[in-house]
Amino acid sequence: MKKNIDQLLKERILVLDGAMGTMLQRYKFTEEDFRGERFKDYPLPLQGNNDLLSLTQPDAIKTIHRKYFEAGADIIETNTFSGTTIAMADYKMEDLVTELNVISAQLAREVADEFTAKEPHKPRFVAGSIGPTNRTASMSPDVNNPAFRAVTFEDLRKAYKQQVEALIDGGVDLLLVETIFDTLNAKAALFAIDEVFEERGERIPIMVSGTITDASGRTLSGQTVEAFLISISHIPLLSVGFNCALGADQLQPYLQRLASQTEFYTSAHPNAGLPNAFGEYDQSALEMKDLIESYLKENLINIIGGCCGTNPEHIQAIAEVARNYAPRKVNTPTS
Repeated sequence: MKKNIDQLLKERILVLDGAMGTMLQRYKFTEEDFRGERFKDYPLPLQGNNDLLSLTQPDAIKTIHRKYFEAGADIIETNTFSGTTIAMADYKMEDLVTELNVISAQLAREVADEFTAKEPHKPRFVAGSIGPTNRTASMSPDVNNPAFRAVTFEDLRKAYKQQVEALIDGGVDLLLVETIFDTLNAKAALFAIDEVFEERGERIPIMVSGTITDASGRTLSGQTVEAFLISISHIPLLSVGFNCALGADQLQPYLQRLASQTEFYTSAHPNAGLPNAFGEYDQSALEMKDLIESYLKENLINIIGGCCGTNPEHIQAIAEVARNYAPRKVNTPTS
């Protein structure tokens, strides 16, 4: 599979899907919908636990995957952004982590195989989504105790290892460590991935995507683009890029720096602009398409998609413009 996607990335720009959460919001699922029959008597509120919908609303998850493939996506992400024991602790559902990841991967795999069978000339891929968790290993959540850490590297390693094993068992083609606000968390994920690969004697491609949080041009834990890249480049990656927090126009200068420095393929899945006063995203598909086209004209990108606020209309517009441009050529970094 790696040779397959490597070859495709030399030939054309690949399109990643858009936001899962944005699409799930359209369903307006109630607390009862999140619970389903299986969890109808669960003692804690479950509304908002989107990963759980892979178990209680699997048809909706498959429909969303299908809509993104129909829009032109080559790669879809599993519904596992919060699929670790650390993130699931909020709902006291740590014991469901393996099942959630396996089932989510299988749902995406089923839809991807369906589209590949219809269009063998355009294979579809499944990326196992590995989120940052809701804790940070680099910084203290307690302003009165800067030395305190809510999570350790070892905690993260164990949690990520469990998730990675389950995603691979479910049949993903790639692993996507995304929305990285703390690179130490990401390094724990990469360490766990490498550990799983060594134990299993096989490797699959890894995508890494960081998050520049604001106009400072740094991650939440304070790293610049260059520092972030150096921190994760010890492992052979398929791609490195940025997603979330910023819209396409705000993200462009950081992608320029990244593309000039890395030997890996580059990716981006920005938000549909910046959120409005109500936390909603107003940027239309055509507006985002025009902004993404400037990436393509500058030869910055190998994989392009959307994050918060994006939907199949955005992905269709992005896919249409991406067809008109050659992928970024991977060159030796300038420094």
